[in-house]
Amino acid sequence: MDPFNFFEKPSEQVNTLINPYKDTTANQIYNLLFCDNLDLYKAHSKESTPYPWDIILSESSSVADLQKVIDDSSSESRMKVLAYNRQLASGHKPGKKELLAVIVEVGLDDGLDVLASFSDGSARYINHTEKIVIWEMADEKSNELTEDLFLKSQNIVNQIGAWDKPRRPAPTTGNARITFLVSDGLYFGEGPINVLFNDQLASPALTSATYLMQYLIEKSLETK
Repeated sequence: MDPFNFFEKPSEQVNTLINPYKDTTANQIYNLLFCDNLDLYKAHSKESTPYPWDIILSESSSVADLQKVIDDSSSESRMKVLAYNRQLASGHKPGKKELLAVIVEVGLDDGLDVLASFSDGSARYINHTEKIVIWEMADEKSNELTEDLFLKSQNIVNQIGAWDKPRRPAPTTGNARITFLVSDGLYFGEGPINVLFNDQLASPALTSATYLMQYLIEKSLETK
């Protein structure tokens, strides 16, 4: 079974607002990870938003305006994904293929485990118990782990194609998914946990993601 054959199969149209958790905050953070619902960001913005949110959230922003956010080295990865997605929605194709986020979801008996790693070194981890780790202050070790994850994830992105349909519901119990947010769209592979974690293409990235997750949990426990 090839977990990346999902790209060749039709999928039902689904709403981009998916709620796999009981806790409202966990669902909110989960959906914000994918940067595919601008209304969620608008709902939590103030009337007067500072740069670059004033560009990202404005309906009148042009492709050139959004490109300024993309080219700004100080822009967070999520801002860049939002800017790229707005360009794509307008029919503009990006000049480069840039991997900005890797999101691993694992459907366990007790709930959904999710790790989201962004190219700027930030990360989010939602445990199946709905405990949440917000990682913003990257350090040398986390940067090393993030770099390794992105290097191995890029190898996957180079060999598969973008998904041209709405984001699928969260993986069910026993299934895992690895999603890549790229400048030209969303890429993913999905399958039974044991299949995906042993897949020749997916395994290196998933192993790196596991190391990063363990480190984030360790650091989170240290601060308590």
